[in-house]
Amino acid sequence: MKLKIGPFVKWAGGKTQLLERLEARIPDSYGKYYEPFIGGGALLLDVQPERAVINDINGQLLNVYRQLKIDAEAVIKAVGILDSEPCDKDRYMAVRKMYNEKIESGVLDVECAALMIWINKHCFNGLYRVNSKGLFNVPYNNKTNGVSIDEENIRGIGQYLKNADITIRQGDFEEACNDVVAGDFVYFDSPYVPVSETANFTDYTKDGFSLEDHKRLAALYRRLSDMGVKVMLSNHDVPLVHELYEGFTIEEVEVRRAINSDASKRSGKEVIITNY
Repeated sequence: MKLKIGPFVKWAGGKTQLLERLEARIPDSYGKYYEPFIGGGALLLDVQPERAVINDINGQLLNVYRQLKIDAEAVIKAVGILDSEPCDKDRYMAVRKMYNEKIESGVLDVECAALMIWINKHCFNGLYRVNSKGLFNVPYNNKTNGVSIDEENIRGIGQYLKNADITIRQGDFEEACNDVVAGDFVYFDSPYVPVSETANFTDYTKDGFSLEDHKRLAALYRRLSDMGVKVMLSNHDVPLVHELYEGFTIEEVEVRRAINSDASKRSGKEVIITNY
């Protein structure tokens, strides 16, 4: 029986609103499920495949998945401690400082996972952005109260991650796909190609995701397709994406971009690309 679970964070490019359309395009059968850019994991947590490999470049994000897999109750308790004090700007900045000290020291533990979840609920627009040193620098969202987690959702995520065969990897998307074989299913929810030519290629780690990375991703998509792997990818509906994935099935879908700070830019088109 499938659990009713969803993302523990708000994540730029999160696919909650596209779930039905993505699910409708998932193959009826496949071997192992791969998601090399896991982010908030909306599709994974909705589909709940029995065997999966998830990957991201963001070590703090992956730490939350790992800690939930080990002991969701410990994460719930640690977030509860953070929630026990009311939040104002000074409190937010103090917690952000604690989080950045964890990042600087390279400590990935239960407390770091709780700090990330709490920060995500109290930072501006749920953005995850770091500076050149890899330190989190998103300002406060002026939210003074409210709990940072749905405890039952967190328990459910922990239960799924623990009971299913889930491999958690950190690194480059190509390396995450090294052991993909024919019949497996790979979903690429990669960093977006900019909508306008004046926009910059950006991502949510200090390393960035460049035009060359998008070309490398498209080349990987074609290699996997040639191997007999079932592949799906979503991105902005822009000419470059159509050019990179020419020859595959490209379907346009309307979306809301609620994370955009400019309300006039909170709607647009994305594409879902499949090789089957």
